[in-house]
Amino acid sequence: MQDTMKQLCQELEGQLIHNILPFWMEHTVDERYGGFAGEVSSDGTMREKADKGLVLHARILWTFSSACRITGDVTYAAYMERAYAYLTAHFTDSQQGGMLWLLACDGSPKEDQKQVHGQAFAIYGLAEYVRATGSKTALEQAKALYRLLEKHAYDEAYGGYMERYDRDWCQAHGIELGEGNRLASKSMNTQLHMLEAYTCLLRVWEDSGLRRKLAELIEITLSHIVNRSTGHFHRFFHRNWQPLSTAISFGHDIEGSWLLWEAARVLGDEKLLARTRPVCIQLAAAVYEEALQPDGSLWYERDGEHIAKHKEWWLQAEAIVGFMNAYELTRESRYLHAALRSWTYTKDNMIDHELGEWHWKVDEQGNVDRTLPKAGVWKCPYHNGRACMELMERVKVSEGRTP
Repeated sequence: MQDTMKQLCQELEGQLIHNILPFWMEHTVDERYGGFAGEVSSDGTMREKADKGLVLHARILWTFSSACRITGDVTYAAYMERAYAYLTAHFTDSQQGGMLWLLACDGSPKEDQKQVHGQAFAIYGLAEYVRATGSKTALEQAKALYRLLEKHAYDEAYGGYMERYDRDWCQAHGIELGEGNRLASKSMNTQLHMLEAYTCLLRVWEDSGLRRKLAELIEITLSHIVNRSTGHFHRFFHRNWQPLSTAISFGHDIEGSWLLWEAARVLGDEKLLARTRPVCIQLAAAVYEEALQPDGSLWYERDGEHIAKHKEWWLQAEAIVGFMNAYELTRESRYLHAALRSWTYTKDNMIDHELGEWHWKVDEQGNVDRTLPKAGVWKCPYHNGRACMELMERVKVSEGRTP
């Protein structure tokens, strides 16, 4: 079994080094306006006038920072530093604090609202940059964002974090669900990425307040977000955590199954770990039983009787890690085989072996949607790059080569 793990790790490392990162290095650097391109088409053509998204730049920062730290290859440092410089110089709101959501191609504000989801990714990217460089300045920037979110976005009445605010942090906004004009005050997605960000921040900043907040996010996930009767996440909520939607996101379920475990493990509370473990297994089991196909692909989502059966790059990446995590927790061979099948499907269908990177979407019949970009506001190197690096680190741990 160890040989199988090593083989998978070697293939993923090769994918990271020879396909994913080179695409972003060669096709996305914006020499005219700075930072990285807001969009790159499926054939690698840069759209110079495309808007630049906070989440994309924060995820690029995280990816190249992690690559620097894990591989030790200084080649990636220039791209890490470029992402850090642009994020902090252009997305930072020097007057009201926090990060702007969207910039025009020239770096001027386009949408200046404060989306909590975006602030979380800024913390995530900055914290990983600190892990790679030890930068005290970046750590202070991450801590400042943490304090802003606790001051403005944290819900004192019911816990968790609201969705978005005006630029001055005064007016909270929810998410329009389009279902009878209902407005969701909170979402699973924002809480999940807050948990992810605070986990990474705790790795570089030992703080009792941060510990409490991360523990609370885990508790909220266990108590309100996971539907224990189905093994899936609820996705949208009223402020008091009353669920608002029945839709299931298989990708977030499998991603959350390992991010939740990682958060509890970094926190190190044995009692919380014991409570979290079966929930993580339940999430992975539900996706395995309901969404995983014989060829290793993962259906996108389900709402009632309707199933969206297309495949997307990020689900495939998260499935590899999520099923491997379930295997490590249970030692059930079905999860290891699921991770391997997910990787095989990805190699055969999602990876662009000619032009680099992974395709965004493949339909139920196996046709690639080439109208969708390789890089964009939501298309990034974080899901697939992270899957590669997560498995690389896990194999090192299993071999005793890293603490």
